[in-house]
Parts: sequence; structure tokens; C-alpha cells
Amino acid sequence: MCPLAMGEVMPNFYTETIQRHPKFNSVERVSDINLLEPKMRDLVQQIVADAAAAGQQLMVFETYRSPARQEELFRRKATKLRKVGVHHYGLACDIVKDIAGDPSWKGSFDFLGRLAKRHGLIWGGDWGEPDKPHKFVDSVHVQRCTVARQGRLFRGTWYPDDDYDPYEDLD
Repeated sequence: MCPLAMGEVMPNFYTETIQRHPKFNSVERVSDINLLEPKMRDLVQQIVADAAAAGQQLMVFETYRSPARQEELFRRKATKLRKVGVHHYGLACDIVKDIAGDPSWKGSFDFLGRLAKRHGLIWGGDWGEPDKPHKFVDSVHVQRCTVARQGRLFRGTWYPDDDYDPYEDLD
């Protein structure tokens, strides 16, 4: 394999799939699980299956999110974050309770945190560090990237491979 030239980006799910997808600039909510990076998709499906086996129905509510949608959510005061984060890269999604086919954010999502950790995903309830206080909590959010690694992801200098374990990356 030839080395990459200066400034070239290693092809990955984001560059090969998401950037080419018709919903790349969408302001609509996207819940298409196929816009999750394959390893992320598999882990999310395992979480949903484990929850169902325990009697809790879940719904993958939002997967990919464009900067335009993030700006719209911020404008409507539906989020405190103006710039889109890990959702934009196929490495995050929001999972809510499924109550007779309708999404629900009611009640505790601590069970989601336990399932996320069991499957190697970072939960927005503690961002992978349950012993630290967090100013921003997003209890329906899971991602396959540590908060510390996000800067490199956003700059395009890093994207996880199949072996990446965010819990080994917390130190």
C-alpha cells in the first residue's frame, strides 16, 4: 500500500459513505442506522437487543446529524451545543425509549449507560468517566469516541478502526 501524500486523508466510513450521502446537508432528523459506522452500528444493535431481552424497548432516534441541523436545533434551543459533534461522523447516536412506537425521554437512562459501557461505547450520562462531575449530560447519547479524542476526529486526523476501544483511550 502506498503512503498517503501530505494533506491526504485516509479513506474511512465518514469520507467514503457519509460525505457522499444525500442527507449530508439535511436539516431533518436522520435515524438511518446505516449512517452509523459499521462497528458503531453493530454495537448499537447489540444494545437495543440486550435492552429488549431485559424488557425495555428502545428506538434509535437520531444517528447522523449535519451542521445545518445542529444549528437549527441550537436556534430552537433544543440543544446547548451550536456546533455538531460526533453525530456528524457516524460515531454517535441518540437512543430513546420506545413506548408503543413513540419516542420517550422520560425516566432514568442509567440502564443505557450500563449497556453502553458493556458494549464499549461512551455514554453521554458520564462521558466514560463516572467519577468526574460533568456540566453537560446527554443521557440518551452514546458514541464510539472519547471526549479527548474528538478534536482529532473533527480535524480529520483520526478515525477509529475496528479495534478501537474508547475505554482503553481514557487514560
